[in-house]
Amino acid sequence: MGKAKILIQLDSDAQPSVFDSVAAVDSGIEIAHVLRHGGVQVSQVRDLVYGAMFTRGVDELRNTAIFIGGSDVAVGEAILAQVERSFFGPLRVSVMLDSNGANTTAAAAVLCAARHRPLADAEALVLAATGPVGSRVVRLLALAGARVKVGSRSLARAEAVCQSVAARAPDARLAAVETASPAELSTALETPQILIAAGAPGVELVSAAARAKSRSLVVAIDLSAVPPAGLAGIEATDKRTLRDQVHCYGAIGVGGVKMKIHKAAIRQLFEASDQILDAEAIYRIGQGIGV
Repeated sequence: MGKAKILIQLDSDAQPSVFDSVAAVDSGIEIAHVLRHGGVQVSQVRDLVYGAMFTRGVDELRNTAIFIGGSDVAVGEAILAQVERSFFGPLRVSVMLDSNGANTTAAAAVLCAARHRPLADAEALVLAATGPVGSRVVRLLALAGARVKVGSRSLARAEAVCQSVAARAPDARLAAVETASPAELSTALETPQILIAAGAPGVELVSAAARAKSRSLVVAIDLSAVPPAGLAGIEATDKRTLRDQVHCYGAIGVGGVKMKIHKAAIRQLFEASDQILDAEAIYRIGQGIGV
C-alpha cells in the first residue's frame, strides 16, 4: 500500500490561503493532509523542503508535493527558486507556483482567447502587461506564436517586460506600446484580434466607445472582477458572450477555466516527483484537458 498523499502549502502571507487549500482538497484526488505554512521566508525554505524529502523513500516521494502561494508573486518566484536549489540527486518532489493565482489565471485567459482565434501569427494587445498576470499572458501568447503588443502607461516598464520575455523566448515578436493617453490607446487598438486586460481591480482601461472602434477584434478578455470593469461594457460573468460581434469574457467567465486548470495541475503534481509547474507547464495542462 502506497504512502498517503501530502500537499505542503508554502504561502508568503501570514495566513495561508483558504482558497488554495480548498482547491487542493477539491482537486479530485484523495489528499490525506494539506500542511499549511504561512509567512514563509526564503531563508526558511530549505529546511521545509528537507522535511518533505527526508521522511520518505525515493520511490514514495511522488506522494509528496509542494504548492507555492501568497499574494506577492515576486516572493513566490524566489521561494520556487530556493525550493529547486534544495533538491539534489533523486531527492526531490514536484512543486507548483501559483502565487496570487497568476499562472492559472494567465493560462486560462490565453486558452479562452485560443478558442476564437488561432494564436499563431495573431496580433494581441495586453493591457497592464507589466503586472504578474499580464506579463505571464504576454509570455504565453508569445510562446504560442502570437505577435504581442505589450501595453502599459509606462513605456519603460513595457520595454522591461519585452526584454524579460525575450530572454525566455528568443523568437518572441513583441512591441512595447505606451497607453497613457487616449490617442496612444486608440492607436494600439487599431489592429489586434485579441485584447486582454490584466489591470488592477476597479480601474477602467478601455471605454466601451474606444473598444467599439477596434474593428479587428475577435475576442476581448477582462480579468478584473471588481467594478468598474477594465474593459467597459464587459460583464464579469461574460463567457463567449457576443458584444459588437466580439467574443467577450469577464473575470468570472475566465474563472471557471482557471479552476479546472488549477485542480488538474494539483492532480498532476502527484504523478511523478520531478515536476516544476510554472506558467508554461500549467498552460500545457490546460491544453491537455481541453478547457
